[in-house]
Amino acid sequence: MRGLAGKSVLVSGGSSGIGEAAVARFVAEGARVFLCGVDRVAEVVDRYGAVGGMTCDVSSEEDVARLVEAAESALGGIDVLINNAGVAWREPFLEIAAANWDRLMAVNLRGMFLVGQAVAQRMVARGAGGSIVNMASTNGLKAEGDYAHYNASKGGVVQLTRTMAVELGRHGIRVNAVCPGYISTPLNAGIAASLGEEFVAAYAREQIPLGRTGFPEEVASVYAFLASDEASFVHGAELVVDGGQLAVM
Repeated sequence: MRGLAGKSVLVSGGSSGIGEAAVARFVAEGARVFLCGVDRVAEVVDRYGAVGGMTCDVSSEEDVARLVEAAESALGGIDVLINNAGVAWREPFLEIAAANWDRLMAVNLRGMFLVGQAVAQRMVARGAGGSIVNMASTNGLKAEGDYAHYNASKGGVVQLTRTMAVELGRHGIRVNAVCPGYISTPLNAGIAASLGEEFVAAYAREQIPLGRTGFPEEVASVYAFLASDEASFVHGAELVVDGGQLAVM
């Protein structure tokens, strides 16, 4: 992608799944990458040749402040934020405990805000613009049963992205969201395991017109596009990556 070589990129949730694929893609594009995650951080740094990384709870203001400081120190500034960290689990609406609602919102929405704000403040202070890409979901655009907390959090990310775009565009900071459908990640594998061996195949057959689930690398390529000069006039958008899932009546 044009304009990624030499860029400084922070990837939150970069130690697994889509985030790990994003680390690999940006390094392959010639970018300098710093990542955070809850585990496997050193392993991913070593595997792909990232500049550095650290463990971080994105719902913690103190952790996020340390993350952004460490990333700026290691990278010499942040040009691109891939705001990717998130969690998900199945839980019927009538059974969701308030503590579970709060924890999911803390990571998926509060964490998205905290990391996005902290990085944007540094970008504005530098005065060199930048690109922020938030991880939303098709669940932020349509509802799915047993995921009320997740749906609400990703709907919030969509609106947060739009508002960030309205306010940050004047600073030369482009803000967009990626909305993946069903992607084969360790997180989704854990959920699918509780639903039976045939769940993924049946879901792909019945719900996804392309007839298969997506791969983390396919979402990482969209992250790379939105962060690149190829997307220089793409701003405030939600780019769906779902194999046609939302087209199904």
